Amino acid sequence: MSDFKYKKISVVAAFILMGMLACSMTSEAVEKKSAEGKNLVAIVSFQSRAPEAGKTKTVFCPICNVGAAGGQVLPESEKIVEEIFMDKLDSIEGIEIIPAERVQRVCKKIFSGKADYTAATLQKVGKESGADFLAVGYVYRYEERVGYKYSAEHPASVVFEIHLINTADGQSVWRGFFDKTQKSLMENVLDVFSFFKGGAQWVTARQLTVLGMDDIFETFPDLQD
Repeated sequence: MSDFKYKKISVVAAFILMGMLACSMTSEAVEKKSAEGKNLVAIVSFQSRAPEAGKTKTVFCPICNVGAAGGQVLPESEKIVEEIFMDKLDSIEGIEIIPAERVQRVCKKIFSGKADYTAATLQKVGKESGADFLAVGYVYRYEERVGYKYSAEHPASVVFEIHLINTADGQSVWRGFFDKTQKSLMENVLDVFSFFKGGAQWVTARQLTVLGMDDIFETFPDLQD
């Protein structure tokens, strides 16, 4: 065998070995985290689901089939909501978030073309990712404030929904739903707490999302039970 062929085979073998070691290290890391008593959570990329033009504004959740009032969804808004959710989830004791790269590799393997998030496919993603639970979210409306924080022509408006699914049985153990269009005190005096929680000013869509995330996490389950 020529030196060239021998070197070529050696390089290929080295890459194969490196891949096997990487998989082994990832698996060991997952087992180690489980041994520490933490719940491993995989986050599947959030999706935007705006109503189709000319049709009803109601959008239905693929997980629970509950309808919500949809609207304009600005580009990349699902990533913003996912980022805020991840930061909030990461602050909870006893939870370990599985690296996004690992979850993405599993999703790429399971989904072909457009991701079809059904209970069965999500459960499969959770199991192959080594997760105890899997989180998936949907953004139905994400409209930005038009104007300034003390004088807005159009308020921010956000609707999103997040499910936490138990990998063992594929059932949703928590649903966080938020639907809010900021209103002035003159429009809704009963919502005075919400207005002042936002700093007594017209908030941006991102700020409204942060406030909404705080609200829904008040019902987040204790996974240690």
